[in-house]
Amino acid sequence: MRYSCGLFIVRRCNDFIMDNKKRKISIIVFAVLALAMLVGTIIVKSPGHHGSISVLMRDAVLHEVNKISLFGLIDVNPGLIAAFSVTGIFLVFALIVRIFVIPRFTIVPGKFQIVLETLVGYFDNLAKTNSPHRNKFLGAYVFTAGCYIAVSTLFELFGFQAITTHGESISLPAPLADINAAIMMGCLSYLVIMSGGFAENGFKGILKTLKDFSLPISMSFRIFGALLSGALVTELVYHYMALSYGLPVIVGVLFTLLHALIQAYVLTMLTSMFYGEVSEPAHEHE
Repeated sequence: MRYSCGLFIVRRCNDFIMDNKKRKISIIVFAVLALAMLVGTIIVKSPGHHGSISVLMRDAVLHEVNKISLFGLIDVNPGLIAAFSVTGIFLVFALIVRIFVIPRFTIVPGKFQIVLETLVGYFDNLAKTNSPHRNKFLGAYVFTAGCYIAVSTLFELFGFQAITTHGESISLPAPLADINAAIMMGCLSYLVIMSGGFAENGFKGILKTLKDFSLPISMSFRIFGALLSGALVTELVYHYMALSYGLPVIVGVLFTLLHALIQAYVLTMLTSMFYGEVSEPAHEHE
């Protein structure tokens, strides 16, 4: 018995020593790699850029240089190709879920069913809380808009490549980082709000909605400014060789995740609140 206990203690001690050796080796390897990257940032010169940082940032906003040919018919912004890609992904995913997944839902839900029901339930409760009278269409819209904003923002993390008309390879940006897409999202949300007012209160609801004429502008530029700021900060970090090791990954992922969650929440919340305000029956408001 004593012999077995002693053997067990010896083995545990050996395992502990081996684990410590492995940890030390891992720390040494990591330190060597970090030191090599640091030396590289000092020794290696910055590669030549096609333009200054101001030119790169200007093109990130206006897309005057890096354009992509759409089936050889017209040159478009990379954001449009990204928007088509995200929309196609959504349509295929929704079709697969509707045909193969939803019919197999059970009383005791699985992991994917829990995630899907939680997501749908959140936006449904958001619509019912802010618009008790008319919320069926609102729930469907805020669910779609929230998912589109979140997924389209995360789309740029995958770094899908496309060839510009100049033969250069670029990563497709987030669709809403294009001012045109941001304006359309803001205007579409404004029209949804107006439709709720018209459905409940007729032309009085439309007039009530038109009072907040600055709403689509604020929605559009809120989304555009938030997503563009992340893109510009990441581009600025990538432009300088001394900052281009490790830091862009942290900055890019952090900005993208925060913007995906925050902007999806803000737009859906504002849409629900204003929709509930204009769709409130006139007699109850009085």
